[in-house]
Amino acid sequence: MLAIIGGTGFDGIQGFKESGFKRILTPYSKDRVIIELYSKSSTTVAVVLRHGKKHHVPPHKINYRANIWALHAIGVESILAINAIGGINPKAEPGAFIIPDQIIDYSHGRDATFYEENLDQVTHIDFTDPFTEELRQIVKDAFHASNKNSNQKRILLDNGVYGCTQGPRLETAAEINRLRQDGCDIVGMTVMPEAALARELKLDYASLALCVNWAAGVTDEKLVMDTINLIAKEGMDFLSDIITEVIKRKFQN
Repeated sequence: MLAIIGGTGFDGIQGFKESGFKRILTPYSKDRVIIELYSKSSTTVAVVLRHGKKHHVPPHKINYRANIWALHAIGVESILAINAIGGINPKAEPGAFIIPDQIIDYSHGRDATFYEENLDQVTHIDFTDPFTEELRQIVKDAFHASNKNSNQKRILLDNGVYGCTQGPRLETAAEINRLRQDGCDIVGMTVMPEAALARELKLDYASLALCVNWAAGVTDEKLVMDTINLIAKEGMDFLSDIITEVIKRKFQN
């Protein structure tokens, strides 16, 4: 089963039928994780909204462990993470999509592993390549197929380094300059520890990031929330087409 973990601006999959939900109790929270189910033909997709239905959970307060554990518990094998990000690389302009292949983690204080208590031995995971390459390529092919059939042609960067900051505040211009020097192409707040937790449970994981604004100091443009929201909405509508194509390539063969 494929799962979508939706970020800012994502509120469902267009063209799919809402087919109920699951409320999963996990060892990592007294609250159950709500997993929405969408179906099309004979395929079911699980959806978790990181920030909650009302978009009220900030990035540093998301219970990443509970979310990933719950998806694993219902039989999810692959996760496509949807991320709204800021562009650092000049090619990562607002409205562009990015499929990152690397991460630099600047977050702190988050519960970042399942392996910390009642262990028989210390457990390490290989995180050299934090995203599953096969799933990344499927997402890339799905993007190009969707873009070919779209009236509005969209930009895709099919690799890049995602700098994950703590949030919820946006970064200073000096911080973005540091991220640029470190090699980051985009900046966001949610891909870690999500990607590492998925790897610990042996789940395929890839990110499809939508750039909704330039990162601080990259241009002289001021952040205008109405513009950001418009870019997010238009991009998220296009995402439903990509998700449909991903399902065709990975789950309907």
